[in-house]
Amino acid sequence: MPDVIAANPDLATPELMKAISAAFNSRDVDRIVSHFTDDATFWLARGPEPVGRTLEGKETIRKTLAERFKVIPDMRWDHKEYIFAGNRAISVWTVRGKGADGEDLNYQGCDIYTFRGGKISAKDTYWKIVENKDRL
Repeated sequence: MPDVIAANPDLATPELMKAISAAFNSRDVDRIVSHFTDDATFWLARGPEPVGRTLEGKETIRKTLAERFKVIPDMRWDHKEYIFAGNRAISVWTVRGKGADGEDLNYQGCDIYTFRGGKISAKDTYWKIVENKDRL
């Protein structure tokens, strides 16, 4: 495998995904953003846009994650599966935590990653909406 990685530095690998997952679970923002390209795009699951909320660039990602971890200091992702396709990977997980507003997070979701040069150039987050309404 090392020869394949050397030939394609954009390749998503299990080791890279485990390192990224560990960084997010550490809630160490500098450790997390070290995995992103300077021009990365991160689409959050929640937000005012049809795509959730768009974060452009490493510094915006850093600031937003720092704010998030102040509001949800125990946020944690339990990873169930990684799926690989060249320079892309999907991480399937359950996120848990308790927000400062009292919200209990317990959502199943996934992230779709695109890599360039061994770093995240795009991350798109999706999670299930939990509600108590009888509708599809």
